[in-house]
Parts: sequence; structure tokens; C-alpha cells
Amino acid sequence: MSFDLNLHAYRLLMEEPFFAALSRKIEKVSSTAIPTAGVRVNPDTAQFEMIYNPEFFDSLPEEHVRGVLKHEFYHLIFEHVTSRKPEGVDHKTWNIAADLAINSHLQGELPEMACMPGVGPFEALPLGESAEWYLANMPQQDESQGGQGSGDGDGEAGDEPGSFDDHSGWDDDANSPAQQAANQMAKERLKQALKEAAQEASKSPQGWGSVSGAVKKEVLKRLETKVDWRKVLRYFIKTSQRANKRSSVKRINKRYAYIHPGKKVQRQAKIAIAIDQSGSVSDEMLEAFFGELSKLSKLAAFTVVPFDTTVEEKLVYEWKKGVSRKAERVMCGGTCFDAPTEYINKRGDFDGVIILTDMEAPKPKACKAQRMWMTDSRGANNPYFKTRERVIAID
Repeated sequence: MSFDLNLHAYRLLMEEPFFAALSRKIEKVSSTAIPTAGVRVNPDTAQFEMIYNPEFFDSLPEEHVRGVLKHEFYHLIFEHVTSRKPEGVDHKTWNIAADLAINSHLQGELPEMACMPGVGPFEALPLGESAEWYLANMPQQDESQGGQGSGDGDGEAGDEPGSFDDHSGWDDDANSPAQQAANQMAKERLKQALKEAAQEASKSPQGWGSVSGAVKKEVLKRLETKVDWRKVLRYFIKTSQRANKRSSVKRINKRYAYIHPGKKVQRQAKIAIAIDQSGSVSDEMLEAFFGELSKLSKLAAFTVVPFDTTVEEKLVYEWKKGVSRKAERVMCGGTCFDAPTEYINKRGDFDGVIILTDMEAPKPKACKAQRMWMTDSRGANNPYFKTRERVIAID
């Protein structure tokens, strides 16, 4: 057999760092038992494997071999292999929908039998939608027209649109406990594989290769570690507490009992909440933040510092323990982070400061108190400036 998959994998490595890194995590099995190629989760090892027919690959030109390889890898990236097929949908239709979602990103790279949005029976469908979208908008075909290709290995390669790869491995005992457990384990392994592939691609001169911006964004979003901003807020307040110690004869000194008086410790965090009042900070963000601060007021008292380009000291107020307040906007100008920073530094009696903002202003001067930033996801991912201080997104 003249086909050498390792040679094509090497070429993929040179030009497609992301796919090449992902390829190394997938076991390759040569077999003439299937007409084309397909990926699945091995139920015994919970590993991804690609089964391929070398005769099929040997019949394809170079660009189509690489396109089919990327097509199979996309099935893993989009979790078509590890996710359950939607209820009430036949395998054939779901296979077509999954292929349409993938092939949108592989125009001109696949054999002609591949189903493609905007081409042939799918000419009314746009590019770039999800498998679920294509499933809901699938055109109805008259059986006299030959139907739509399934890509499930039921016929010879090339006999109908979409039939160039094999999806039968997705359905083998899909609902069995063993297969479900294997799929779940494979999902966790896939996340780690995607993380390593993304890191490798980011360091390569070729970057992410032919991976589209939309797919890159989806992959990175899936790899994001979700942080519970409420827990972070509580942790910040507790760790900002400083100890006020004073001598007390009523307490026994643990080291020098009855020789020296003990120490009475009072712990209470003094926190400033600096709230950006500029119009770019949404009312929804203010309401979410105020709602959580109402709960946290049971732990400590706060000093609320409204600001835009300045701090109006007459608008600063104490949020006492146990008191609930509604979100309010008392200023509406630009944004300058030096304003609240200078106010905090001048006061000098705060343990920590939390700044609620959209992050759209230049980096401020250093703050004498521990400082943390709370913003929306856009502000956290695309801040106006870089900082080593905590930046937490309110979702």
C-alpha cells in the first residue's frame, strides 16, 4: 500500500500547528473494514481514535487528504463524537448537519461528494452555522432525487453528498453506561488536548494556521476557567481584614499564663467600593454588583466612592452592616482611575479597594491599599491596560 499517513501528518505539522498538536492525541488505526475514515471514542480505553481506509486516502489528491484529516479533527473539536444525538432525530440527518457545520470551514479542501452549505441540495443554507442550526433548517429532499448523503459509511465513497467519512462509530452502544463513561472521560482529555494545541499554536510562527477566527474564539472560550466572582469578592474582603490587638487581663496569655495579659483581637475589614459612574458602565452591571454587596454587608461595612473623572467627597457614603441598598447612578462623566486611587491613598485607612468599571481608561498610579477590579467579560478580556492585580468578570 503506497499511502503513508505519517507523511501527511508531518506536512500538517509544518503548516497547521493547532491540528498537528491535536493529531498527536489521536490514535490512528488503518482498516479496510470501513470505506473511508471516521473518528470515535474507544469504549475500552476512553481514547479518541481515527480509523481510516488507506485505499480511500490513496485515491485522493494531497489537498483533499489534508482536508479530510482536518474534517475528522473538527468532529472532535465540535464535540460531535462525545455529545448525544438530539432526541427524535435519525442518525442520517444528524450526520449531515454535523458535516455541514464542519465543512463551512473547509471550502475547497474536500472531495466533491462532501456536503457543503451553499452548494447543490444545500445551496439555500449559509456558511458558518452550528450543527444544531443546520439540523433545524435542513431542506427537505424528495426521495426520487436520491436523498441526502449521510457520511455514515453505508455506501461507496462518492455516491451521494456527504458520504466521504464514516460516523457509524458514534452510534455503537451510545447509550450504554460504559460508552457514556468513556465519552465523559474522553471529553476531559479533549479539553486538555485543545489547551495544549492552543498553546502550541500561539507560540508557532504559523499561528493557528487555517483555523478560522470564529473557531479559534470558540475554542478559547471553551478553555476559559470559570471564576465565581461572588466567591472571589468574599475572599478579597476576608483577606483584606487586618488585626487590631489590645491587651486584656480577662484573656489568658497562652505562652505566659498569669504573667502577661492576653491579647484581644478584633478583626474587621475596611473596604472602599469605588464605582465608575461613566455612562459606559451598564445599569445591569451596577444592579448585579449592588445585589451582591447587600449580602456581603453582613460581613463588613463599606465606604462607597462614586467617581468619574473626579471624586465628589460629598457623595461618598458608608454602607453599614446589614443594610440593603438599591443600585444608583449619581454621576455621569468620563473615567479616570487616578481619581479614586488618590482619594484612597489620601485617606490611608482602607484595607482594600474594589473598583467596579468597564476598564476603559488609562492605567492608574499605585494604590496603598489592596486593589481589585470587577468588570464585565468584555472589559476583562480586552482591558485598556495590563495589570497584575485581580481582574474579575461579572457574568
